[in-house]
Amino acid sequence: MSRSPKVYLTRRETFSASHRLHSTLLSDSDNIQIFNKCNNPNGHGHNYVLEVTVIGHIDDNTGMVMNISDLKELIQIYVLNILDHKHLDLDVEYFRTKSIVSTTENLCVFIWEQLCSRIQKQYNNHVQLYEIKLYETEKNIVTYRGE
Repeated sequence: MSRSPKVYLTRRETFSASHRLHSTLLSDSDNIQIFNKCNNPNGHGHNYVLEVTVIGHIDDNTGMVMNISDLKELIQIYVLNILDHKHLDLDVEYFRTKSIVSTTENLCVFIWEQLCSRIQKQYNNHVQLYEIKLYETEKNIVTYRGE
């Protein structure tokens, strides 16, 4: 029995959030030197573009890797409802309680952790989260693959 082709499926979403780049492990002067204007005590905002990519074999019955509506719903519930129009450092427990600096790198890891096991569970491990790509700006992009 031959397996159907393995395909990558990507869903693109957008959200807006504010944050302040500030590490409690550094002095105030070090924070200012490292993060510059991004260390503004009142924070600053971004219009993020998120790409969530999954990988799996095309289902013979549906012709899909997974239903894109399912992926859209998972992203909405476990990412956008938590992050959109929020101050990451004040409103998102992951950053607030763990004192994790709300860099785009750490935001990618958070999104991965929110989605990875849920996608695998919903699709009985037939579909895997492959990549989180987050555009902080048109020029600043972070990619995370769970490594």
